[in-house]
Amino acid sequence: MTEKEKARQGLLYDANYDPALALEREQCQSLLFQYNQLSPQQSSEKKQILQKLLGKTGKNFIFTPPFFCDYGYNIEIGENFYANTNLVILDAAKVRVGDNVFIAPHVGIYTAGHPLDIGQRNAGLEYARPITIGNNVWIGGHVVLLPGVSIGDNTTIGAGSVVTKNMPANVLAVGNPCRVIRPVSPKENK
Repeated sequence: MTEKEKARQGLLYDANYDPALALEREQCQSLLFQYNQLSPQQSSEKKQILQKLLGKTGKNFIFTPPFFCDYGYNIEIGENFYANTNLVILDAAKVRVGDNVFIAPHVGIYTAGHPLDIGQRNAGLEYARPITIGNNVWIGGHVVLLPGVSIGDNTTIGAGSVVTKNMPANVLAVGNPCRVIRPVSPKENK
């Protein structure tokens, strides 16, 4: 079984020293370097690079540079997506994002985690768990999503939150660790 196959199955895999994964990250970094160097006026070139890099995109999306990810092909975004500056997605596992999702500056979406066992960690092993973000989600500045979490439709994650567990639909959630503060009313969802 390849290291990439292990990662897809949620097993510990060699993220640091596997030549095939290192090459894929290098190719991704090359495309991101091109993307992050483009002028703000070069929107069509930016879109072309991201469509080549990402696993799936809608027609309308914006990533305000700089943007960083590990592989790119594990990221799927829906329609009307907006990410502000310094979005980091560690996409060793799938990151699925619905329609009408807005992400504030300095957000980290991390599918990758490391074992507590020092020997395993020092050997370069890690694990990856998919992250899902529903439709009509707002993620505030400096939020961190940890491996394996899901955010339900119509949910707002407040600035500075660290999301360690799944968040349901139709709520306002905030904190470290992130917790539901209150439901979002149907009137607010209009």
